[in-house]
Amino acid sequence: MLGAALVAKKACELGLEVKPWVKTSLAPGSGVVTKYLLKSGLQEYFNKQGFHLVGYGCTTCIGNSGELHESVSAAITENDVVAAAVLSGNRNFEGRVHPLTRANYLASPPLVVAYALAGTVDIDFEKEPIGVGKDGKEVFFRDIWPTTEEIAEVVQSSVLPDMFKSTYEAITKGNPMWNELPVPEASLYSWDSNSTYIHEPPYFKDMTMSPPGPHAVKNAYCLLNFGDSITTDHISPAGSIHRDSPAAKYLLERGVDRKDFNSYGSRRGNDEVMARGTFANIRIVNKFLGGEVGPKTIHVPTGEKLSVFDAATKYKSEGHDTIILAGAEYGSGSSRDWAAKGPMLLGVKAVISKSFERIHRSNLVGMGIIPLCFKAGEDADSLGLTGHERYTINLPTDVSEIRPGQDVTITTDNDKSFTCILRFDTEVELAYYNHGGILPYVIRNMAAAQN
Repeated sequence: MLGAALVAKKACELGLEVKPWVKTSLAPGSGVVTKYLLKSGLQEYFNKQGFHLVGYGCTTCIGNSGELHESVSAAITENDVVAAAVLSGNRNFEGRVHPLTRANYLASPPLVVAYALAGTVDIDFEKEPIGVGKDGKEVFFRDIWPTTEEIAEVVQSSVLPDMFKSTYEAITKGNPMWNELPVPEASLYSWDSNSTYIHEPPYFKDMTMSPPGPHAVKNAYCLLNFGDSITTDHISPAGSIHRDSPAAKYLLERGVDRKDFNSYGSRRGNDEVMARGTFANIRIVNKFLGGEVGPKTIHVPTGEKLSVFDAATKYKSEGHDTIILAGAEYGSGSSRDWAAKGPMLLGVKAVISKSFERIHRSNLVGMGIIPLCFKAGEDADSLGLTGHERYTINLPTDVSEIRPGQDVTITTDNDKSFTCILRFDTEVELAYYNHGGILPYVIRNMAAAQN
């Protein structure tokens, strides 16, 4: 961070400024950073280059650093510009920093400042100038890059042990706003039906103490037909809530202003918001739409183009199960429980893919969704599957007859038949499936232990 501030300082001294179309923000991981930036006098140069403090921790990489200028947004949209973001966080999923940034790159803090000064990622720092200084001469990357000695000197003088001690001593004391919150004395949580942040989820609704056993998947419709590399951020975005999304409609109907939408990540305690946010990433590509990008799908029986949430709701109201077709690496990216919870709430009973990311496959099992893999060398395209078929998964109805990794035959209503590998990988996962997921499994076992 101090290296980045030194880049900003050198740029100021040479007369360089961040390009006007670039949105900048400073969101350190700790309040200590602010203390040593102020101590060093370098925060001033961050401010001059537009890197003002916007918050701490998960801010920019979760899409919470604010909107782009309207003129910039309009230019991107109207000209189909591939806009880029450069950030020093650890998440660079498509459209996460901002819905309009298709290309997202991770870089060190000093490089973030350098790219902001250049105004483009399409630059060779070795050969091309970043800009023109106040003396009319070209300024190159090497002219603003601090030496190791310069960084060490400012660290030695400005990063002090007491800064860490005073900052972290105060963590358990909270802050006035937090400390003044009323705390109910009841031992059970009191659900607030008006809350748009915390809502009682339906996971245990109508649950009995007897495991339901394997559920038949018969004549299911395909909700979505994907290619390769669908990430957990495509499945359950954590960033900003798009103004035209089902989640936005839900919040507006409950009196939440657009400025207070916050992010999906901040509303993960409300299943109503998160179900509507499932597959709501505006950069998602569904084969049903013939190349169109966005969180829509086709309701197969009617041919209607609907939001994924509305289509799933329509299927459920009609009494139909749904499945998902996918390519390789389904569920790649950061582990996210809602990437499995969301599809379950939408009524998805199985995902058939070429391969799964390891943790996401396990999470699907934990929510009672059947993971299946095409046989080697096969996929939906090679088998002639368009997603407009109805799918029956021929699993045994007795869980004792199901084995991890066994072959399962899938048939369609247009007389296709193919074999997949059942990706319940352990006996424990079979037990989860038998109980309808890990949550009811745990509840039933806890109740049995108490009795």
